[in-house]
Amino acid sequence: MKAIRIHEHGNREKLTIDELSIPAIQAEEVLIRVKAAALNHLDIWVRKGIPGISLPLIMGSDAAGVVEKVGSSVQALGKWKQGDEVIIAPIRSCGQCEYCLAGQENLCDAFKLPGEQTDGMQAEYVSVPQRFVFQKPENLDWSQAAAFPLVAMTAYHMLVRKITLKPNQWILVYGATSGVGSIAIQIAKDFGSRVITTVSDTDKAQIASKLGADFIINYKQEPIGKTVKKITGGRGVDIVFEHTGSQTWPDTLRSLRKSGKIVTCGATTGPHVRIDLRAIFIKHQQLIGSTMGTLADLSDILQWIALEKLRPLVDRSFDVKEVQAAHRYLEEGRHKGKVILNF
Repeated sequence: MKAIRIHEHGNREKLTIDELSIPAIQAEEVLIRVKAAALNHLDIWVRKGIPGISLPLIMGSDAAGVVEKVGSSVQALGKWKQGDEVIIAPIRSCGQCEYCLAGQENLCDAFKLPGEQTDGMQAEYVSVPQRFVFQKPENLDWSQAAAFPLVAMTAYHMLVRKITLKPNQWILVYGATSGVGSIAIQIAKDFGSRVITTVSDTDKAQIASKLGADFIINYKQEPIGKTVKKITGGRGVDIVFEHTGSQTWPDTLRSLRKSGKIVTCGATTGPHVRIDLRAIFIKHQQLIGSTMGTLADLSDILQWIALEKLRPLVDRSFDVKEVQAAHRYLEEGRHKGKVILNF
């Protein structure tokens, strides 16, 4: 089978398409023939080099495909059979610790992301423990099905589990056409929030409007923090949905109202920021961290998708042989939604 791997960290040329054996499955596992896999910014960071990663490594966290074979324990349960169309949860956990038993898999000490701490999903066949396999939504095509799990679990956990969204709250969502940003806008609007979002051009502004954003700031033409204050009548937003990091941090602090909350899951432009603690405690503000989500989050998301309350935003699909071009497209920021690899 073909699999996208890196044998050493570096530029896009380090991505190789290797011929590997189809993985054997254990009793509790499912063998899945991958139809589509999604790129995330994580793929770029892993390729360039994250400390502690074992190489060679199959890339990618998100995929959707068809059940090819099931292990004996899975067959006894009667849950999956050959031909079933499925998606794969982009997390792995032990299933036995106090956190996993409480449905908090993202706090598990053995928590791993496929495509980072363990082999990923960008291969023709993958073996997956059956508890991380979910039915593919019938109203999504293969590209859409591969596009949403990681970003939707992340955004849902941030806004539903970590933050209590209320009607008429103001929320600033960075990156309207990013994976997590596009999902966050839809979730916030379903809760009745007033959404301000950011884009870099008019095409992305049109997409943000279709997603439901109430106000759109082109950050290349106007300052984010100052414009947010103007939109909100000087008040600021109740929530900042933050995943960009150091470059936007001054605007994040400037945009936040008294008693407001920053919920953050990433640092695309850099992890190191400066905080005046006096401003935080005097204004009763909160900074909340969040990583990925839980299996319960994914179950909820699937219900939202079935009800068409959420729709994955897909920009472009590449053939697996074009993986280097797909990475370049993502790195250059030209995407207006998720970038997909077709197997």
